[in-house]
Amino acid sequence: MATEVAEEKKVDTESKRVHTYPLIRHSDMNDEMKTEAMELCVTACEKFSANNENAAKMIKETMDKKFGASWHAVVGEGYGFEITHEVKNLLYMFFGGNMAIMIWKCS
Repeated sequence: MATEVAEEKKVDTESKRVHTYPLIRHSDMNDEMKTEAMELCVTACEKFSANNENAAKMIKETMDKKFGASWHAVVGEGYGFEITHEVKNLLYMFFGGNMAIMIWKCS
């Protein structure tokens, strides 16, 4: 019995991997913009860990200043999306496990 319980716990910990590093799922940005955007997203999510709305607002406003107007940002868990965006202006990533960040430019 003791070995069965140990095996169950082992399976549970393997299936629940938490990513503490930024994990980019999709991006068509150039490398320089992607790196800046990813660092900005991580900073915003760490600064406003309890308030996704403020994190999204910080990301949007900073991207507008750096790369021109009409950026959009969604920060949260458990959402789906279908968007239209300008080519080379999209980033979809995860941070801190299941926190998803989606930023795109659409003018």
